[in-house]
Amino acid sequence: MLIKVYGSAVFGIEATTIVVEVNIDKGVGYHLVGLPDNAIKESNYRIAAALQNNGYKIPGKKITINMAPADLRKEGSAYDLTLALGILAASDQINSENIQEYLIMGELSLDGSLQPIKGALPIAIKAREEGFTGFILPKENASEAAIVDGLKVYGVENIKEVIDFFDQGTPLLQTVVNTREEFYEHLNAPDFDFADVKGQESIKRCMEIAAAGGHNIILIGPPGAGKTMLAKRLPSILPPMTLHEALETTKIHSVVGKVKNKGLMSQRPFRSPHHTISSAALVGGGSYPQPGEISLSHNGVLFLDELPEFERRVLEVMRQPIEDREVTIARAQYTVTYPSSFMLVASMNPSPGGYFNDPDAPVTSSPAEMQRYLGKISGPLLDRIDIHIEVTPVPFDKLSDERKGENSVEIRKRVEAAREIQTKRFMDLKQVHYNAQMGTKHIREYCKLGEASKTLLKNAMERLNLSARAYDRILKVARTIADLENSDEVKENHISEAIQYRSLDREGWLG
Repeated sequence: MLIKVYGSAVFGIEATTIVVEVNIDKGVGYHLVGLPDNAIKESNYRIAAALQNNGYKIPGKKITINMAPADLRKEGSAYDLTLALGILAASDQINSENIQEYLIMGELSLDGSLQPIKGALPIAIKAREEGFTGFILPKENASEAAIVDGLKVYGVENIKEVIDFFDQGTPLLQTVVNTREEFYEHLNAPDFDFADVKGQESIKRCMEIAAAGGHNIILIGPPGAGKTMLAKRLPSILPPMTLHEALETTKIHSVVGKVKNKGLMSQRPFRSPHHTISSAALVGGGSYPQPGEISLSHNGVLFLDELPEFERRVLEVMRQPIEDREVTIARAQYTVTYPSSFMLVASMNPSPGGYFNDPDAPVTSSPAEMQRYLGKISGPLLDRIDIHIEVTPVPFDKLSDERKGENSVEIRKRVEAAREIQTKRFMDLKQVHYNAQMGTKHIREYCKLGEASKTLLKNAMERLNLSARAYDRILKVARTIADLENSDEVKENHISEAIQYRSLDREGWLG
């Protein structure tokens, strides 16, 4: 008897429906075809034990299973439940009348309990698009899949529940999530607040500018100056994610299985990988490509602490994703693209010893050591960072001051006002939403300068020997400063402040 059941495969952040055809005939054998990987090939052992422990069995006949489309590589153990139900239905052990109306996924334990899967959200979106009545999956993934409206989602703990549902009509409990209510409920709850930061007013100003324009920023300062503390608070002043951004972000995290027992992600992601990370882990890749840290930071912040400690080749692979805001991973059989529109926040010591330019600390690094240390970061990568700012240690009198600083909510109001100006400015452009995303054409249109501003910028370019890309970065930052002041024109004081935020271009830093 031939039976069709349905599962799904995820490539990139999009799902493809997989038709599992199970045919049982006279003879003996178990044949699984359709480019399954080893995890799927081993499923017959898990399925046999799970069925036996729940009062069923794999029939002693010739079983042929085809996973179509047969030229598409399938991977992972999430097809266990799909295959098991196909075998039961094809051998007439359960009623198969309505089985084709449901998309079914789940990894089986030997006792029949279900383990969570990856990619539940993109699979649920695809199931709705293709008109399935419902989606049956492990209970841990149910709230994630239930984000999708117009699809019945059933989270189950054991294969016996699914068998009873099809065979005896025993109802399954539908998981229902009020997406909008859950999303807006968690919007205004930052984990870290700028009110806790003592002093550092100039640095907080830089953070506000970076947040307002979506600019990449690097913090340079000695150990203990507060670089990491400041970076962790940046997401608290970024504008709240839109529902569309939240859905896109959740899809990426779903693909790597990081949304278990959660619904829609409402907080912007903050990722802080260790400096020993590989290039594949950072940008994505592997035999079966997975999103890297830059994609998990999509719509949020990627924080690289101690930037010169990262391998140079690892940092260099970020150059293209920073510019294009997406990363494409090519393999012989297929190519996947992951979005990677993130704010890069990096930190570094000013020297190997950590205390260069600190008048109260002895200089322990030779010029050659300094040059070697700073040379770990390439010029082209630095050019892609809009704001360079020095962070100095906070004096004791400010540390001991019990008064609270300005909180993140107040700062975020100004950031949101500036972003609103940019949204109106770029409303007719598809690829540009805020100032940091402007290309050369947009800079020429929206960052026009008066004669005094041109002269100031020309002198700075010549004196600091800045590149053409650095010139563009200064104009972008100046445009953001003007937006924070609600100024239509980019004025001389805006240019002057933006030039100050190119610390690493100055003589004495990179030589």
